[in-house]
Amino acid sequence: MPFDFVLPDLGEGITEGEIRKWLVKEGNAIEEHQTVLEIETDKAVVEVPSPKKGTVLKINKEEGDIAKVGEVLMTIAEAGEKAEEHPVEKPKSVSVVGVLPEEEEEVLATPSVRALAKELGVKLESIKGSGPGGSITKEDVADASEKEKKTEDQFGAMERMPLKGLRRTIAKNLLTAQKTTASVTGMDEADITELWNLREKEKKPIQEKGMHLTFMPFFIKAVYHALLEHPLLNASIDDEREDIIIKKYYNFGIAVDTPEGLMVPVVKDAGKKTILELAIEIQNLGQKARERKIKLEEIKGSTFTITNYGHFGGWFATPIINYPDVAILGTGKISDKPWVKDGQIVIRKILPLSLTFDHRVTDGVDASKFLTKVIQYLEDPALLFIESA
Repeated sequence: MPFDFVLPDLGEGITEGEIRKWLVKEGNAIEEHQTVLEIETDKAVVEVPSPKKGTVLKINKEEGDIAKVGEVLMTIAEAGEKAEEHPVEKPKSVSVVGVLPEEEEEVLATPSVRALAKELGVKLESIKGSGPGGSITKEDVADASEKEKKTEDQFGAMERMPLKGLRRTIAKNLLTAQKTTASVTGMDEADITELWNLREKEKKPIQEKGMHLTFMPFFIKAVYHALLEHPLLNASIDDEREDIIIKKYYNFGIAVDTPEGLMVPVVKDAGKKTILELAIEIQNLGQKARERKIKLEEIKGSTFTITNYGHFGGWFATPIINYPDVAILGTGKISDKPWVKDGQIVIRKILPLSLTFDHRVTDGVDASKFLTKVIQYLEDPALLFIESA
């Protein structure tokens, strides 16, 4: 009997995903464990293998569709079975004058036209078909897409674009964070002149080894040591049991800008790694994220997040917490500023910092002390190598 392949439980509380790409077509012979589709879920693109050997009898979800765990993705006919052995849903009955009153009108469109409509974000129900029998053609879809994208309201021209893929996931996650946490942001500045000089001194020999030394490994180390003294910022909340869960491990989410939107790969066990080991891992994870080759487990398990918007010119911000973390540190643009040091006004390298924390978990005093501790480590980088866990 034909086998209905449903979207399996992908773990980590994931309940749905967007069909990104089918790697097989109806009628194709497939092997057990062969990758048959790519599904985008929780910022990662997951390759889904077939649990059976056989022939693809029917594909139930089109590219761009949202599939929930347990829904049928496709039907597989095993060896010796034929398509007609599997019951196929009959089309809705249509009379000479149209659809029977008790049933909805059916949209007449081929699978390729439906796929195009999904890709362009066009609703087929809104299109009047120009093909035989009122069927919708690809040209109808393209025309409708142009009208939807470049249209006008009462004030002037505007353009529409579908909220899908990674951008849809980002929107959902950020909305969850805003609805769930009681966010407060504190800001301060750090004189990182000594750290700047240290990095400049070590940057060239490290580059000769094929590595790129950014400030991020130093940021991670500074935050790690500060978290040891302020553990409530390395936590999450179990809302059902009303418990604060203080994490005894230190995994850092690092925000990475990609062509499709922001991703947050996670550096695991950061406290146990050297500055160079962190630099290599950050570089590798960033490349994977930009190429969309990152694995689901590589974006899970963060306990604290750092976002470096200063790389793009920003100063201060109010970063949104990477739920279920309870804090995120934003680092701004490093610039030369007049600074009072030892009673003298001098030009120093100044780093703006913005810390957003969940006020349900800790208070402003604790958060301010934490940020002050981070600044202490950044201003005196020797402490990063003297202090131990």
